[in-house]
Amino acid sequence: MPSRYIEKILKARVYDVAQETPLERARNLSRRLGNHVWLKREDLQQVFSFKLRGAYNKIVALPDEQRRKGVIAASAGNHAQGVALAAQRLNITAIIVMPKTTPDIKVESVRELGAQIVLHGNAYDDAYEHALGLAQERGLTLVHPYDDPDVIAGQGTIGMEIVRQLGGQMDAVFVPVGGGGLIAGVSAYVKYLYPHVQVIGVEPEDTPTLYAALAADERVVLDSVGLFVDGVAVRQIGKETFRVARECVDEVILVSTDEICAAIKDIFDDTRSIAEPAGALAVAGLKKYVDRDKVRDRSLVAIDSGANMNFDRLRHVAERAELGERREALIAVTIPERPGSFRQFCETIGLRGITEFNYRYADPTQAHVFVGIQMPGGEAEKSALIEKLDKRAYPVLDMTDNEMAKLHIRYMVGGRAANVRDERVFRFEFPERPGALLRFLNHMGQNWNISMFHYRNHGAAYGRVLVGIQVPVDDEAKFGLFLQELGYQYWEETGNPAYALFLS
Repeated sequence: MPSRYIEKILKARVYDVAQETPLERARNLSRRLGNHVWLKREDLQQVFSFKLRGAYNKIVALPDEQRRKGVIAASAGNHAQGVALAAQRLNITAIIVMPKTTPDIKVESVRELGAQIVLHGNAYDDAYEHALGLAQERGLTLVHPYDDPDVIAGQGTIGMEIVRQLGGQMDAVFVPVGGGGLIAGVSAYVKYLYPHVQVIGVEPEDTPTLYAALAADERVVLDSVGLFVDGVAVRQIGKETFRVARECVDEVILVSTDEICAAIKDIFDDTRSIAEPAGALAVAGLKKYVDRDKVRDRSLVAIDSGANMNFDRLRHVAERAELGERREALIAVTIPERPGSFRQFCETIGLRGITEFNYRYADPTQAHVFVGIQMPGGEAEKSALIEKLDKRAYPVLDMTDNEMAKLHIRYMVGGRAANVRDERVFRFEFPERPGALLRFLNHMGQNWNISMFHYRNHGAAYGRVLVGIQVPVDDEAKFGLFLQELGYQYWEETGNPAYALFLS
Protein backbone atom coordinates (compact mmCIF):
# COMPACT_ATOMS: atom_id res chain seq x y z
CA MET A 1 0.00 0.00 0.00
CA PRO A 2 2.56 2.73 0.91
CA SER A 3 4.63 2.04 -2.20
CA ARG A 4 1.91 3.26 -4.59
CA TYR A 5 2.23 6.74 -3.09
CA ILE A 6 6.01 7.07 -3.18
CA GLU A 7 6.22 7.96 -6.87
CA LYS A 8 3.20 10.26 -6.60
CA ILE A 9 4.80 12.12 -3.68
CA LEU A 10 8.19 12.39 -5.40
CA LYS A 11 6.52 13.82 -8.50
CA ALA A 12 4.08 16.10 -6.65
CA ARG A 13 4.20 19.66 -8.01
CA VAL A 14 3.73 21.53 -4.77
CA TYR A 15 6.72 23.86 -4.91
CA ASP A 16 5.14 26.18 -7.46
CA VAL A 17 3.22 27.58 -4.47
CA ALA A 18 4.61 25.94 -1.34
CA GLN A 19 7.96 26.35 0.32
CA GLU A 20 10.03 23.67 2.00
CA THR A 21 9.35 24.63 5.59
CA PRO A 22 12.03 24.41 8.29
CA LEU A 23 12.29 21.64 10.83
CA GLU A 24 13.15 23.59 13.99
CA ARG A 25 14.37 22.22 17.29
CA ALA A 26 12.06 23.26 20.13
CA ARG A 27 14.69 24.07 22.75
CA ASN A 28 12.38 24.73 25.70
CA LEU A 29 10.22 21.68 25.07
CA SER A 30 13.28 19.49 24.48
CA ARG A 31 14.78 20.55 27.80
CA ARG A 32 11.54 20.12 29.75
CA LEU A 33 10.66 16.74 28.26
CA GLY A 34 14.16 15.28 28.21
CA ASN A 35 13.89 14.46 24.50
CA HIS A 36 14.87 16.04 21.19
CA VAL A 37 11.68 17.74 20.01
CA TRP A 38 11.42 19.07 16.44
CA LEU A 39 8.65 21.24 14.98
CA LYS A 40 7.80 21.02 11.29
CA ARG A 41 6.73 24.61 10.64
CA GLU A 42 3.85 24.35 8.15
CA ASP A 43 2.40 27.46 9.78
CA LEU A 44 5.01 29.40 7.77
CA GLN A 45 3.38 28.69 4.40
CA GLN A 46 1.98 31.81 2.72
CA VAL A 47 -1.59 30.81 3.65
CA PHE A 48 -0.38 29.78 7.14
CA SER A 49 -1.29 26.13 6.61
CA PHE A 50 -0.15 22.95 4.82
CA LYS A 51 -3.40 22.72 2.86
CA LEU A 52 -2.11 24.51 -0.24
CA ARG A 53 0.16 21.52 -1.00
CA GLY A 54 -2.62 19.02 -1.66
CA ALA A 55 -4.95 21.55 -3.28
CA TYR A 56 -2.36 22.68 -5.81
CA ASN A 57 -1.15 19.17 -6.58
CA LYS A 58 -4.73 18.11 -7.33
CA ILE A 59 -5.54 21.09 -9.54
CA VAL A 60 -2.26 21.19 -11.49
CA ALA A 61 -2.70 17.50 -12.37
CA LEU A 62 -6.11 18.07 -14.01
CA PRO A 63 -6.36 17.81 -17.80
CA ASP A 64 -6.35 21.22 -19.52
CA GLU A 65 -10.02 20.98 -20.49
CA GLN A 66 -11.09 20.37 -16.88
CA ARG A 67 -8.91 23.19 -15.60
CA ARG A 68 -10.42 25.63 -18.11
CA LYS A 69 -13.90 24.86 -16.76
CA GLY A 70 -12.74 25.73 -13.25
CA VAL A 71 -12.74 24.12 -9.82
CA ILE A 72 -14.98 24.22 -6.77
CA ALA A 73 -14.48 23.38 -3.09
CA ALA A 74 -16.43 23.52 0.14
CA SER A 75 -14.54 24.85 3.13
CA ALA A 76 -14.68 27.43 5.90
CA GLY A 77 -10.96 27.49 6.53
CA ASN A 78 -7.53 26.44 5.37
CA HIS A 79 -8.58 24.26 2.41
CA ALA A 80 -10.49 27.21 0.95
CA GLN A 81 -7.36 29.37 0.96
CA GLY A 82 -5.28 26.57 -0.55
CA VAL A 83 -7.70 26.05 -3.45
CA ALA A 84 -8.06 29.80 -4.03
CA LEU A 85 -4.30 30.34 -4.15
CA ALA A 86 -3.75 27.36 -6.45
CA ALA A 87 -6.42 28.62 -8.86
CA GLN A 88 -4.95 32.10 -8.79
CA ARG A 89 -1.48 30.81 -9.70
CA LEU A 90 -2.90 28.69 -12.52
CA ASN A 91 -5.19 31.50 -13.70
CA ILE A 92 -8.38 29.47 -13.53
CA THR A 93 -11.78 30.04 -11.96
CA ALA A 94 -12.36 28.85 -8.40
CA ILE A 95 -15.64 28.83 -6.51
CA ILE A 96 -15.55 28.31 -2.77
CA VAL A 97 -18.79 27.39 -1.00
CA MET A 98 -18.64 28.50 2.63
CA PRO A 99 -21.24 28.23 5.41
CA LYS A 100 -23.05 31.47 6.20
CA THR A 101 -21.59 31.25 9.71
CA THR A 102 -17.99 31.58 8.45
CA PRO A 103 -16.24 34.56 10.12
CA ASP A 104 -15.84 37.57 7.84
CA ILE A 105 -12.05 37.50 8.16
CA LYS A 106 -11.91 34.04 6.58
CA VAL A 107 -14.33 34.99 3.80
CA GLU A 108 -12.30 38.07 2.94
CA SER A 109 -8.97 36.20 2.99
CA VAL A 110 -10.32 33.79 0.36
CA ARG A 111 -11.90 36.58 -1.71
CA GLU A 112 -8.59 38.46 -1.74
CA LEU A 113 -7.02 35.43 -3.45
CA GLY A 114 -9.45 35.87 -6.34
CA ALA A 115 -11.96 33.12 -5.64
CA GLN A 116 -15.70 33.53 -6.06
CA ILE A 117 -17.51 33.08 -2.74
CA VAL A 118 -20.86 31.37 -2.35
CA LEU A 119 -22.34 31.47 1.15
CA HIS A 120 -24.71 28.59 1.74
CA GLY A 121 -26.12 26.79 4.78
CA ASN A 122 -25.11 26.96 8.40
CA ALA A 123 -22.60 24.10 8.52
CA TYR A 124 -19.90 22.43 6.42
CA ASP A 125 -22.18 19.55 5.38
CA ASP A 126 -24.67 22.05 3.91
CA ALA A 127 -21.89 23.79 1.99
CA TYR A 128 -20.44 20.50 0.72
CA GLU A 129 -23.78 19.26 -0.62
CA HIS A 130 -24.32 22.58 -2.37
CA ALA A 131 -20.81 22.42 -3.87
CA LEU A 132 -21.54 18.94 -5.26
CA GLY A 133 -24.67 20.28 -6.93
CA LEU A 134 -22.87 23.25 -8.46
CA ALA A 135 -20.05 21.02 -9.70
CA GLN A 136 -22.49 18.81 -11.62
CA GLU A 137 -24.54 21.74 -12.87
CA ARG A 138 -21.56 23.77 -14.19
CA GLY A 139 -19.11 21.02 -15.07
CA LEU A 140 -16.63 22.07 -12.39
CA THR A 141 -14.08 19.79 -10.75
CA LEU A 142 -14.60 19.32 -7.01
CA VAL A 143 -11.36 19.53 -5.03
CA HIS A 144 -11.88 17.35 -1.97
CA PRO A 145 -10.04 18.52 1.16
CA TYR A 146 -8.53 15.11 1.98
CA ASP A 147 -10.02 11.99 0.36
CA ASP A 148 -8.19 12.15 -2.99
CA PRO A 149 -4.91 10.47 -4.03
CA ASP A 150 -3.45 13.68 -5.51
CA VAL A 151 -4.33 15.65 -2.39
CA ILE A 152 -2.80 12.92 -0.20
CA ALA A 153 0.38 12.93 -2.32
CA GLY A 154 0.64 16.70 -2.00
CA GLN A 155 0.41 16.52 1.77
CA GLY A 156 2.87 13.62 1.71
CA THR A 157 5.63 15.98 0.58
CA ILE A 158 5.79 17.09 4.22
CA GLY A 159 6.92 13.58 5.15
CA MET A 160 9.44 13.66 2.30
CA GLU A 161 10.89 16.92 3.65
CA ILE A 162 11.09 15.62 7.23
CA VAL A 163 13.00 12.56 6.04
CA ARG A 164 15.35 14.71 4.01
CA GLN A 165 15.90 17.13 6.88
CA LEU A 166 16.35 14.57 9.65
CA GLY A 167 17.03 11.34 7.83
CA GLY A 168 16.25 8.14 9.67
CA GLN A 169 17.47 9.67 12.91
CA MET A 170 13.99 10.01 14.38
CA ASP A 171 11.91 7.79 16.57
CA ALA A 172 8.39 9.11 16.05
CA VAL A 173 6.39 11.61 13.99
CA PHE A 174 3.20 13.10 15.45
CA VAL A 175 0.54 14.19 12.97
CA PRO A 176 -2.78 16.01 13.50
CA VAL A 177 -5.77 14.13 12.09
CA GLY A 178 -8.99 15.45 10.59
CA GLY A 179 -10.13 13.72 7.44
CA GLY A 180 -6.78 11.95 7.21
CA GLY A 181 -5.12 13.45 4.12
CA LEU A 182 -2.04 14.66 5.99
CA ILE A 183 -1.41 11.52 8.04
CA ALA A 184 -2.04 9.25 5.03
CA GLY A 185 0.55 11.06 2.92
CA VAL A 186 3.14 11.42 5.68
CA SER A 187 2.79 7.87 6.98
CA ALA A 188 2.96 6.31 3.51
CA TYR A 189 6.28 8.01 2.76
CA VAL A 190 7.91 7.65 6.18
CA LYS A 191 6.93 4.00 6.66
CA TYR A 192 8.14 3.00 3.20
CA LEU A 193 11.65 4.33 3.90
CA TYR A 194 11.90 3.83 7.66
CA PRO A 195 9.45 1.20 8.96
CA HIS A 196 10.91 1.50 12.47
CA VAL A 197 9.78 5.14 12.82
CA GLN A 198 6.47 5.39 14.63
CA VAL A 199 3.77 7.48 12.97
CA ILE A 200 1.30 8.62 15.61
CA GLY A 201 -1.94 10.44 14.88
CA VAL A 202 -3.33 12.98 17.33
CA GLU A 203 -7.02 13.88 17.65
CA PRO A 204 -9.17 15.83 20.14
CA GLU A 205 -10.97 13.68 22.68
CA ASP A 206 -14.31 14.97 21.40
CA THR A 207 -13.50 14.20 17.73
CA PRO A 208 -11.89 10.72 17.67
CA THR A 209 -12.46 10.19 13.94
CA LEU A 210 -9.51 7.90 13.12
CA TYR A 211 -9.27 6.51 16.66
CA ALA A 212 -12.84 5.19 16.48
CA ALA A 213 -12.35 3.82 12.97
CA LEU A 214 -9.20 1.90 13.93
CA ALA A 215 -10.93 0.52 17.03
CA ALA A 216 -13.87 -0.70 14.96
CA ASP A 217 -11.64 -1.73 12.01
CA GLU A 218 -14.00 0.18 9.74
CA ARG A 219 -15.01 3.77 9.06
CA VAL A 220 -17.56 5.08 11.50
CA VAL A 221 -19.64 8.24 11.56
CA LEU A 222 -19.34 10.19 14.81
CA ASP A 223 -22.57 11.40 16.39
CA SER A 224 -20.98 14.81 16.92
CA VAL A 225 -17.64 16.57 16.64
CA GLY A 226 -15.89 18.99 18.96
CA LEU A 227 -16.07 22.72 18.46
CA PHE A 228 -12.74 24.05 19.67
CA VAL A 229 -10.44 22.34 17.15
CA ASP A 230 -12.47 23.31 14.09
CA GLY A 231 -9.60 22.51 11.71
CA VAL A 232 -10.14 18.76 12.28
CA ALA A 233 -13.90 18.77 12.91
CA VAL A 234 -14.69 15.83 10.59
CA ARG A 235 -17.33 13.23 11.45
CA GLN A 236 -15.89 10.42 9.32
CA ILE A 237 -12.38 9.58 8.16
CA GLY A 238 -11.92 9.47 4.39
CA LYS A 239 -12.25 6.17 2.56
CA GLU A 240 -8.83 6.28 0.89
CA THR A 241 -7.13 7.93 3.85
CA PHE A 242 -8.39 5.18 6.15
CA ARG A 243 -7.06 2.48 3.82
CA VAL A 244 -3.60 4.00 4.09
CA ALA A 245 -3.79 4.81 7.81
CA ARG A 246 -4.91 1.31 8.75
CA GLU A 247 -1.64 -0.03 7.32
CA CYS A 248 0.81 2.77 8.11
CA VAL A 249 -0.28 4.46 11.35
CA ASP A 250 0.98 2.95 14.61
CA GLU A 251 -1.55 4.51 16.99
CA VAL A 252 -3.76 7.52 17.67
CA ILE A 253 -3.51 9.59 20.84
CA LEU A 254 -6.47 11.62 22.10
CA VAL A 255 -5.92 14.96 23.85
CA SER A 256 -8.17 17.35 25.78
CA THR A 257 -8.94 20.98 25.04
CA ASP A 258 -6.80 22.04 28.00
CA GLU A 259 -3.86 19.98 26.71
CA ILE A 260 -4.21 21.62 23.28
CA CYS A 261 -4.23 25.09 24.86
CA ALA A 262 -1.08 24.20 26.79
CA ALA A 263 0.55 23.06 23.53
CA ILE A 264 -0.32 26.39 21.87
CA LYS A 265 1.54 28.09 24.71
CA ASP A 266 4.48 25.67 24.35
CA ILE A 267 4.81 26.50 20.65
CA PHE A 268 4.62 30.21 21.42
CA ASP A 269 7.32 29.91 24.08
CA ASP A 270 9.67 28.23 21.59
CA THR A 271 8.85 30.08 18.37
CA ARG A 272 6.93 33.25 19.33
CA SER A 273 4.25 32.11 16.87
CA ILE A 274 0.63 31.31 17.66
CA ALA A 275 -0.63 27.97 16.37
CA GLU A 276 -4.30 27.38 15.72
CA PRO A 277 -5.79 24.56 17.84
CA ALA A 278 -5.39 22.01 15.03
CA GLY A 279 -1.83 23.22 14.52
CA ALA A 280 -0.94 22.43 18.12
CA LEU A 281 -2.54 18.98 18.21
CA ALA A 282 0.68 17.14 17.38
CA VAL A 283 2.63 18.84 20.18
CA ALA A 284 -0.12 17.99 22.67
CA GLY A 285 0.00 14.36 21.60
CA LEU A 286 3.80 14.28 21.73
CA LYS A 287 3.77 15.54 25.33
CA LYS A 288 1.16 12.97 26.32
CA TYR A 289 3.19 10.19 24.69
CA VAL A 290 6.35 11.20 26.57
CA ASP A 291 4.48 11.34 29.89
CA ARG A 292 2.75 8.00 29.27
CA ASP A 293 5.75 6.00 28.10
CA LYS A 294 8.44 7.84 30.11
CA VAL A 295 10.74 7.96 27.08
CA ARG A 296 14.06 9.84 27.22
CA ASP A 297 16.58 11.05 24.64
CA ARG A 298 14.31 10.22 21.71
CA SER A 299 14.07 12.28 18.52
CA LEU A 300 10.41 13.29 18.17
CA VAL A 301 8.84 15.35 15.36
CA ALA A 302 5.55 17.24 15.67
CA ILE A 303 3.88 18.83 12.62
CA ASP A 304 2.72 22.38 13.39
CA SER A 305 0.06 22.31 10.70
CA GLY A 306 -1.32 25.84 10.76
CA ALA A 307 -1.64 29.27 12.35
CA ASN A 308 -5.05 30.52 11.22
CA MET A 309 -6.18 31.42 14.72
CA ASN A 310 -9.11 33.73 15.35
CA PHE A 311 -7.75 36.46 17.59
CA ASP A 312 -10.76 36.45 19.91
CA ARG A 313 -10.02 32.83 20.88
CA LEU A 314 -6.77 33.78 22.54
CA ARG A 315 -8.32 34.65 25.89
CA HIS A 316 -9.88 31.19 26.07
CA VAL A 317 -6.52 29.61 25.22
CA ALA A 318 -4.74 31.69 27.86
CA GLU A 319 -7.30 30.74 30.52
CA ARG A 320 -6.99 27.02 29.84
CA ALA A 321 -3.27 26.68 29.09
CA GLU A 322 -2.15 26.50 32.73
CA LEU A 323 -4.84 23.91 33.46
CA GLY A 324 -3.72 21.89 30.45
CA GLU A 325 -0.14 21.94 31.67
CA ARG A 326 -1.42 20.87 35.10
CA ARG A 327 0.24 23.97 36.56
CA GLU A 328 -3.04 25.29 37.96
CA ALA A 329 -5.66 23.57 40.10
CA LEU A 330 -9.27 24.58 40.64
CA ILE A 331 -10.68 23.37 43.94
CA ALA A 332 -13.77 23.98 46.02
CA VAL A 333 -13.19 24.05 49.76
CA THR A 334 -15.74 24.29 52.55
CA ILE A 335 -14.51 26.26 55.56
CA PRO A 336 -16.18 27.36 58.81
CA GLU A 337 -18.08 30.64 58.63
CA ARG A 338 -16.33 32.39 61.51
CA PRO A 339 -13.74 35.13 62.03
CA GLY A 340 -10.21 34.06 61.12
CA SER A 341 -11.22 31.06 59.02
CA PHE A 342 -10.05 32.60 55.75
CA ARG A 343 -6.67 33.40 57.27
CA GLN A 344 -6.28 29.83 58.55
CA PHE A 345 -7.28 28.45 55.15
CA CYS A 346 -4.73 30.67 53.36
CA GLU A 347 -2.04 29.59 55.79
CA THR A 348 -2.80 25.99 54.89
CA ILE A 349 -2.40 26.80 51.19
CA GLY A 350 0.97 28.38 51.93
CA LEU A 351 2.89 30.70 49.62
CA ARG A 352 1.43 29.38 46.38
CA GLY A 353 0.11 31.89 43.86
CA ILE A 354 -3.67 32.36 43.88
CA THR A 355 -5.25 32.78 40.45
CA GLU A 356 -8.88 32.96 41.61
CA PHE A 357 -10.65 33.31 44.92
CA ASN A 358 -14.44 33.39 44.72
CA TYR A 359 -16.81 33.42 47.66
CA ARG A 360 -20.16 34.79 48.73
CA TYR A 361 -21.95 34.41 52.04
CA ALA A 362 -24.67 31.80 51.85
CA ASP A 363 -24.86 29.96 55.15
CA PRO A 364 -24.32 31.01 58.79
CA THR A 365 -22.11 27.99 59.53
CA GLN A 366 -20.23 27.18 56.32
CA ALA A 367 -18.52 29.07 53.50
CA HIS A 368 -17.86 27.51 50.10
CA VAL A 369 -14.75 28.87 48.42
CA PHE A 370 -13.83 28.45 44.76
CA VAL A 371 -10.09 28.92 44.42
CA GLY A 372 -7.55 28.68 41.61
CA ILE A 373 -4.01 27.86 42.76
CA GLN A 374 -0.76 27.80 40.81
CA MET A 375 0.86 24.36 40.90
CA PRO A 376 4.43 24.44 39.58
CA GLY A 377 4.85 20.84 40.76
CA GLY A 378 1.88 19.57 38.74
CA GLU A 379 -0.27 16.63 39.82
CA ALA A 380 2.02 15.57 42.65
CA GLU A 381 1.86 19.01 44.26
CA LYS A 382 -1.93 19.17 43.86
CA SER A 383 -2.37 15.76 45.49
CA ALA A 384 -0.14 16.79 48.38
CA LEU A 385 -2.13 19.99 48.95
CA ILE A 386 -5.50 18.19 48.86
CA GLU A 387 -4.16 15.65 51.36
CA LYS A 388 -3.00 18.50 53.60
CA LEU A 389 -6.43 20.15 53.46
CA ASP A 390 -8.11 16.83 54.24
CA LYS A 391 -5.95 16.46 57.33
CA ARG A 392 -7.06 19.91 58.48
CA ALA A 393 -10.69 18.72 58.15
CA TYR A 394 -11.48 20.92 55.14
CA PRO A 395 -13.92 19.18 52.76
CA VAL A 396 -12.29 19.49 49.28
CA LEU A 397 -13.64 18.98 45.77
CA ASP A 398 -11.09 18.93 42.93
CA MET A 399 -12.67 20.71 39.95
CA THR A 400 -9.62 20.94 37.70
CA ASP A 401 -11.23 18.59 35.18
CA ASN A 402 -14.83 19.64 35.75
CA GLU A 403 -15.93 21.22 32.45
CA MET A 404 -18.99 22.95 33.90
CA ALA A 405 -16.88 24.46 36.69
CA LYS A 406 -14.24 25.74 34.26
CA LEU A 407 -16.68 27.18 31.72
CA HIS A 408 -19.34 28.63 34.00
CA ILE A 409 -19.22 28.10 37.76
CA ARG A 410 -15.94 29.99 38.23
CA TYR A 411 -17.76 33.13 37.00
CA MET A 412 -21.01 32.52 38.88
CA VAL A 413 -19.99 31.64 42.44
CA GLY A 414 -22.53 33.03 44.89
CA GLY A 415 -25.43 32.90 42.49
CA ARG A 416 -27.83 31.19 44.86
CA ALA A 417 -31.56 31.90 45.01
CA ALA A 418 -33.95 31.09 47.82
CA ASN A 419 -37.04 28.92 47.34
CA VAL A 420 -36.29 27.79 43.80
CA ARG A 421 -38.31 24.61 43.38
CA ASP A 422 -37.94 21.84 40.81
CA GLU A 423 -34.80 23.37 39.32
CA ARG A 424 -32.90 21.39 36.72
CA VAL A 425 -29.62 22.61 35.25
CA PHE A 426 -28.48 22.11 31.68
CA ARG A 427 -25.41 23.11 29.72
CA PHE A 428 -26.16 23.85 26.06
CA GLU A 429 -24.06 24.49 22.97
CA PHE A 430 -25.68 26.25 20.05
CA PRO A 431 -24.33 27.80 16.82
CA GLU A 432 -23.00 31.33 17.35
CA ARG A 433 -25.18 33.02 14.74
CA PRO A 434 -27.96 35.61 14.79
CA GLY A 435 -31.24 34.24 16.10
CA ALA A 436 -29.85 31.10 17.77
CA LEU A 437 -30.63 32.27 21.29
CA LEU A 438 -34.03 33.62 20.25
CA ARG A 439 -34.83 30.26 18.66
CA PHE A 440 -33.99 28.56 21.94
CA LEU A 441 -36.26 30.87 23.94
CA ASN A 442 -39.12 30.80 21.43
CA HIS A 443 -39.01 27.02 21.25
CA MET A 444 -39.33 26.78 25.01
CA GLY A 445 -42.17 29.31 24.99
CA GLN A 446 -43.84 29.95 28.33
CA ASN A 447 -43.95 26.36 29.44
CA TRP A 448 -41.24 26.61 32.10
CA ASN A 449 -39.58 29.34 34.10
CA ILE A 450 -35.87 30.06 33.62
CA SER A 451 -34.38 30.34 37.09
CA MET A 452 -30.73 30.78 36.08
CA PHE A 453 -28.98 31.78 32.88
CA HIS A 454 -25.29 32.23 32.13
CA TYR A 455 -23.67 32.85 28.77
CA ARG A 456 -20.07 33.70 27.95
CA ASN A 457 -18.56 34.23 24.53
CA HIS A 458 -15.43 32.10 24.06
CA GLY A 459 -14.60 33.30 20.58
CA ALA A 460 -15.68 29.98 19.09
CA ALA A 461 -18.23 29.00 16.47
CA TYR A 462 -20.66 27.88 19.18
CA GLY A 463 -22.14 29.68 22.17
CA ARG A 464 -22.11 28.03 25.58
CA VAL A 465 -25.03 28.53 27.92
CA LEU A 466 -25.80 27.29 31.42
CA VAL A 467 -29.51 27.35 32.22
CA GLY A 468 -31.58 26.57 35.29
CA ILE A 469 -35.16 25.62 34.41
CA GLN A 470 -37.99 24.88 36.84
CA VAL A 471 -39.56 21.63 35.65
CA PRO A 472 -42.31 20.13 37.82
CA VAL A 473 -42.30 16.33 38.05
CA ASP A 474 -45.52 16.10 36.05
CA ASP A 475 -43.87 17.97 33.15
CA GLU A 476 -40.83 15.72 32.72
CA ALA A 477 -42.13 13.88 29.65
CA LYS A 478 -43.12 17.12 27.93
CA PHE A 479 -39.77 18.66 28.81
CA GLY A 480 -37.89 15.67 27.37
CA LEU A 481 -39.76 16.16 24.09
CA PHE A 482 -38.74 19.83 24.09
CA LEU A 483 -35.07 18.91 24.44
CA GLN A 484 -35.34 16.40 21.61
CA GLU A 485 -37.06 18.82 19.24
CA LEU A 486 -34.71 21.69 20.07
CA GLY A 487 -31.80 19.92 18.38
CA TYR A 488 -29.01 21.62 20.33
CA GLN A 489 -26.32 19.55 22.01
CA TYR A 490 -26.78 19.55 25.78
CA TRP A 491 -25.66 17.98 29.04
CA GLU A 492 -27.77 17.83 32.20
CA GLU A 493 -25.73 19.14 35.13
CA THR A 494 -28.30 18.94 37.93
CA GLY A 495 -26.23 16.25 39.63
CA ASN A 496 -22.94 18.10 39.18
CA PRO A 497 -21.33 18.61 42.61
CA ALA A 498 -20.18 22.11 41.60
CA TYR A 499 -23.84 23.08 41.18
CA ALA A 500 -24.75 21.66 44.58
CA LEU A 501 -22.01 23.65 46.31
CA PHE A 502 -22.42 27.04 44.67
CA LEU A 503 -25.80 27.47 42.96
CA SER A 504 -28.56 25.22 44.27
